[in-house]
Amino acid sequence: MERFVVEGGRRLDGTIKPAGNKNAALPILAACLLTDEPVTLRNLPDIRDVRVMLQLLESLGRAVDRADANTVTIRRTGEMSSVPDAELSRKIRASILLAGPLLVRTGAATMFRPGGDAIGRRRVDTHLLAFETLGATIETAPAQYMMAAKRLVGRRMFLDEASVTGTENAITAAVLAEGETLIYNAAAEPHVQDLCRFLNILGADIDGIGTNSLRIRGVSALRGGEFRIPSDHIEVGSYVGLAAVTGSEMVIEDGVPEHMDAIELMFRKLGVAMKFEGQNIRVPGGQSLEVQYDVGAAVPKLDDGPWPLFPADLLSIMIVVASQAKGTVMIFEKMFESRLFFTDKLIDMGARIILCDPHRAIVVGGGPLHGSKISSPDIRAGMALLIAALCAKGESVIQNVQQIDRGYERIDERLNALGARIRREEDR
Repeated sequence: MERFVVEGGRRLDGTIKPAGNKNAALPILAACLLTDEPVTLRNLPDIRDVRVMLQLLESLGRAVDRADANTVTIRRTGEMSSVPDAELSRKIRASILLAGPLLVRTGAATMFRPGGDAIGRRRVDTHLLAFETLGATIETAPAQYMMAAKRLVGRRMFLDEASVTGTENAITAAVLAEGETLIYNAAAEPHVQDLCRFLNILGADIDGIGTNSLRIRGVSALRGGEFRIPSDHIEVGSYVGLAAVTGSEMVIEDGVPEHMDAIELMFRKLGVAMKFEGQNIRVPGGQSLEVQYDVGAAVPKLDDGPWPLFPADLLSIMIVVASQAKGTVMIFEKMFESRLFFTDKLIDMGARIILCDPHRAIVVGGGPLHGSKISSPDIRAGMALLIAALCAKGESVIQNVQQIDRGYERIDERLNALGARIRREEDR
């Protein structure tokens, strides 16, 4: 186990480039099982969750050839197993994304209850509904799901929620199913779009990319190909928040401005400005953060929702930014009932937060934070706590940093290059 020792209160100035989108990389890696030809992926984030997914592919009969830390080629080496490694599966939530490819390629899939962040109930009902609609039979047990299908046949389906991973599993099962599949109430997040574009490069026939209605015409086989994972807009938003609370002048290269509409809107409510310069995003230094009240001086609300609304994965970072913005806001987390529980750690650092219930918190901002000993509960809360530590007065110790490593590549090294002082050491 490792920890970060963070010296707070320093400006971080310079240019940083976000890694590839973790939430695109994981379903795309799973989808490599849909073809027997080699697939090369570039700009793959070198993070814990991706490494575990690569190990899972190897356990299923695929070889992983690394050209460098961020470029891999996936190729077939033998017959594909329908049962991924149980221990590895329990390490990451994304292991469930193997179900669709395995079901359509082998006619069966035994999936173990996936791991991942403890941010509330994360149901798999939508995944199972999609598979059953395509013709699979499913048996459930307390710790695993057994699926079988002699063949999958395209159908019209309405997903009971716009689940990102549920949509991705439905897509990967449908691209090789017989006939046409129509998916309504599909998730449309950038990483779902990236998966569809990747599959179309391999020969899939998917229409409606970027909308909530997908039309997939099944094909008999997919070929190999190459694909570059786009930048992670969640990481971009994290850097915007970091620059804002530390008063830093920061340029974020390849900052995917086309994905920043809702994110910019929410930051603007806290008085944070950003400038778009082609594909780069500049966060001016020395900003005075102040809550922008709604009409009639009403307290504004920062809330999340399915794309194109504000992404749930950035809400933890926004709470830290709100703690440093003069004024009062309400945070409304609609999607996960345990994500806000990390706020007790910010309160220990001096943040003025009232947790009203599992989904709502009132933040009275503008007060200083001070260093503290804290632990990272999940990827996004971990990054939020790191941002809080960097803007706090004094030294902080963040334990359980492997949670942060699951989603942010070499974050300590990259931020230290901008002037941060983060020391990684074995936890004592």
